Amino acid sequence: AFILILLFLVKTFLSLLSWKGRRIFWGNIKRRFIWEFWSLRVFYAPVVIYVAFLALKHRSLTVFTCANPAILASGFVGESKAEILRGLQSSDAAKPFLLKHLFLPENLPPDEKLKKAGQFLAENALSFPVVLKPDVGERGFGVQIVKTHEDFEKKLTESNENLILQEFADGEETSVFYYRGPSEKKGKIFAITEKRFPRVTGDGVSTLDELILRDRRAVCLAEKYLERNAEKLETIPEKGEEIQIIDIGTHSRGAIFLDGGWMKTEVLEEKIDEICQNFDGFYFGRFDIRVKSFEDFKEAKNFKIVELNGVTSEATNIYDPKNSLTDAYKILFRQWKIAFEIGAENRRCGAQPTKIIDLTNLVFGKPIANRKSQIANPKCV
Repeated sequence: AFILILLFLVKTFLSLLSWKGRRIFWGNIKRRFIWEFWSLRVFYAPVVIYVAFLALKHRSLTVFTCANPAILASGFVGESKAEILRGLQSSDAAKPFLLKHLFLPENLPPDEKLKKAGQFLAENALSFPVVLKPDVGERGFGVQIVKTHEDFEKKLTESNENLILQEFADGEETSVFYYRGPSEKKGKIFAITEKRFPRVTGDGVSTLDELILRDRRAVCLAEKYLERNAEKLETIPEKGEEIQIIDIGTHSRGAIFLDGGWMKTEVLEEKIDEICQNFDGFYFGRFDIRVKSFEDFKEAKNFKIVELNGVTSEATNIYDPKNSLTDAYKILFRQWKIAFEIGAENRRCGAQPTKIIDLTNLVFGKPIANRKSQIANPKCV
């Protein structure tokens, strides 16, 4: 133990000898004092306690898994993105807003995988970039924007998991958190998040590497940004040139999240509600959406649904810097209260909560027999 501690201290000391090492070290220290960068285990501790209180109140530890009977465990963990997209395709209102996609099973031989993927791209007249992501995954883990054919072939042939190949949509990114009680005629938008892709501005002298490390916010996630831009860190942007340093709208990957409540309009809420009402067995979750412009989105125009997340998705507007830690917990507590209430109502209508043993198996990546908690009478009030 002494030797390991000594090695750690020596390594830390050596890293501090360079400016870059000192900036990365400072970013790691700074991150500990800004709650939006805290680890999930630390940040979610009070939420877990509140969820335990709700479980006692509703006399069930897993009644929230009835919130979306059409989705495996209501989207708590282990749900298939492809299955959710198929559910959305059953909604005629959703079809114009869905991105073209292809499910590629893990047991498909590499040559077959390449053949199917090539046919999909040709049939839909798609060119690069395209998106490759795991069929089961959270918080943007494994999501890749593939920009060349060579990289595309490499990633497909090396993958050993179920994948989704999806059309890439450029533009701005937002998310919409929606909910509806089973007995309610109209659903509501709980929250909207305006997502921003962080940028640094060139001065004609500094490398991209230096610009990232000098930025007050970017330095907190410097290691992620440096890894993402590894191939161009030594380039020197022109004076005034803006460089986008991340292109995936996930907070854990470095995107900036702001409260997008200003985009909420009656026409948008009606369109989102129409999409969801036609997805039988869905009542609660968050859409990740690409839009041509935020102004268009207010009018429910020119947007594409990237994916839909279930019961454990966050109302990501909590990460707006204007929110205090207390504000964030108030939003998350209300979100979980609604999830339990919808789950309890669906249980009264015949939905069966996911068993604790099954939920545990899903957490550890094991398959379960009962995939969904179907409602005996979906129209039950």
